[in-house]
Amino acid sequence: MNTMASAFKTDRARAWTRERLDQLSRQELVNLQANAQRLGEQELATLCAALLEERPRRGAPSAAVVTRLKGRPKLMPRTRAFEARGVWLYDPRTSWSGVRKADGAVVMALWQPAVKSRDGGCRCLLWAPNVGGARPWSDSPAGRERLEHCKLAIERQGAEGLLVYGQPLEGRLPEDRASTVLGIDAETVIRFQVELRGAEYWACWGKKTI
Repeated sequence: MNTMASAFKTDRARAWTRERLDQLSRQELVNLQANAQRLGEQELATLCAALLEERPRRGAPSAAVVTRLKGRPKLMPRTRAFEARGVWLYDPRTSWSGVRKADGAVVMALWQPAVKSRDGGCRCLLWAPNVGGARPWSDSPAGRERLEHCKLAIERQGAEGLLVYGQPLEGRLPEDRASTVLGIDAETVIRFQVELRGAEYWACWGKKTI
């Protein structure tokens, strides 16, 4: 990655703290480790290696996921899928929602396994407060960004949704980190209303609001 490589051209390698590295995906850590080794940043390379050892290696998608995706259009990375809808994410690495400059529409990525359906209607939790430390992502920059976009979607009386396919990681919100992210079906766009239920924001669409 060019942005990672440029970090080693000065003493900015020290800026790669443990907390910052924890936010990277496994593949990003692998790339960073390779760049560190190539540029002689052995301490950083060793830290990357240690973090990679701590994380479970991602295997192939389960049979259930493959079956669920059979016959679907080709999936795209999150950034490309948003750009296909005219949205350039504020932070391509962490943002799960954005605003289209052309018309001000809010576009959000929805974790497909979290979509619940009943009586012809569908719903998906978009944001909930971090009560008792159960949802730390909600307090992260990406989580606060999602909250603001939820509020904006209510003002604009709706938003567009893109479904993200993959497998969750136990104990983590998929917006924070997932076991496997297969990509976004950019050809399927969901138009939904955002409803505030208590302190939670939900995407709701279909024949009946549930």
